[in-house]
Amino acid sequence: MTKSESLPAAVGQALRRGVVLPAMPLALTAARRLDERRQRTLCRYYLAAGAGGLAVGVHTTQFAIREPRHGLLRPVLALVAEELARHESATGQVPIRIAGVCGPTDQAVAEAALARDLGYHAGLISVAALAGANIPTLLTHCRAVAEVIPLVGFYLQAAVGGQTLPVPFWRQFAEIERVVAIKVAPFNRYQTLDVVRAVAESGRDDIALYTGNDDHIVMDLLTPFRFKIRGRMVELRFVGGLLGQWAVWTRGAVELLAECRALASGGGAVPGEMLRRATEITDANSAIFDAANNFAGCIAGVHEVLRRQGLLEGTWCLDPREALSPGQAEEIDRVCRAYPDLNDDDFVSRHLEQWSAP
Repeated sequence: MTKSESLPAAVGQALRRGVVLPAMPLALTAARRLDERRQRTLCRYYLAAGAGGLAVGVHTTQFAIREPRHGLLRPVLALVAEELARHESATGQVPIRIAGVCGPTDQAVAEAALARDLGYHAGLISVAALAGANIPTLLTHCRAVAEVIPLVGFYLQAAVGGQTLPVPFWRQFAEIERVVAIKVAPFNRYQTLDVVRAVAESGRDDIALYTGNDDHIVMDLLTPFRFKIRGRMVELRFVGGLLGQWAVWTRGAVELLAECRALASGGGAVPGEMLRRATEITDANSAIFDAANNFAGCIAGVHEVLRRQGLLEGTWCLDPREALSPGQAEEIDRVCRAYPDLNDDDFVSRHLEQWSAP
């Protein structure tokens, strides 16, 4: 199998062109059971907003869905896959389907097989479970999963369980034939640069770079990364985002990506207005992701914004200890007042009843 054959042609083209990929939240009832109606509502909202696909079973979906006592990995993946297939049938558009893949190798391979069998195109692979392993061990793990499903690499920030992954790891990871994209989310400029440089050094020009740096979205999308590799200049760019921040106010995220793409392709100076918006989005993210408390309330913060719009009933997480931090709701109030142009409340209110239909 060649690199180009690792994804359906339309999916590969869309992924490399760049799309908005929201990281799917988990809709729960007050009893902390799966709220199937609202989970479907969320899917329909993201697709109607213009998202190019969804990432499911990732950090924002809560890694605890894999625990036997919850048993939610298959049900959630299956439900979202059904909604994505329904959208494809109705519109002819093929949403990109990405499933999170976690755990030791046996577990990760099993999760990859489940995702593949449910129609997912790629697995977003987390190596957090292999903390402390050396680079050869990490790469052996990734190659085993790549035998089952094409891979999206994932540099997860340390505050939520990630580990430092150096340039040699990313260079060799990029050489795995079925790697199709990398989500770069260390929330760290140095480590972000490490990944981009490693891909440039690998010689691959078909790996799509997606920002997961919710604290630096706009600048990641606007920045040209240039490296002199073996005597020639190589330029790479982030083409899209796979983001928890884009799980809220998604209509605006789609418009933002289009603006950033137009500016990047134009090659001119970045307007001051866009720099201002970059700061506003980072400030909004600091409240939603609870940066003041080392991201303790990041998932609950996403839920709170969706709750205010009527897309979720509450902010419940599988772990009752995961909740809004003291003062976080007030911080969300502040950024909502300060930056009203960021939200898509009107869009949601016009269509919520339609999305909520059986």
